[in-house]
Amino acid sequence: MHLLDLFRKNIEEDRLLDLVDKYSEGMQLHGAEVVKMMRLVAWCLQNDYTKRPSMSMVVKVLEGAMNIESDLDYFFLNPPLPNMRAGVDDQKEHVVVATPLLPSILSGPR
Repeated sequence: MHLLDLFRKNIEEDRLLDLVDKYSEGMQLHGAEVVKMMRLVAWCLQNDYTKRPSMSMVVKVLEGAMNIESDLDYFFLNPPLPNMRAGVDDQKEHVVVATPLLPSILSGPR
């Protein structure tokens, strides 16, 4: 939770480079590319699954043929799952449990 808050704060303040390991020469040398990857991650973590990029879009970004979406929401927390209770099916005498597949957990079709 704390790291997501720190990430959100730094991305909103355009200070992602502050999160790059200062003791890693390689990370510092490729800081701009590291920041680009963090922005791509933010795009992939959108709570609204319709705003997430498809894999082909991610590949295009990695190849440099496409830019990362700029109008993003940086609140990455998944909504809590509804309180689902197990019920008993009177006809078959076994426990029935329903687990919803939320869009934030399972991306829908593109």
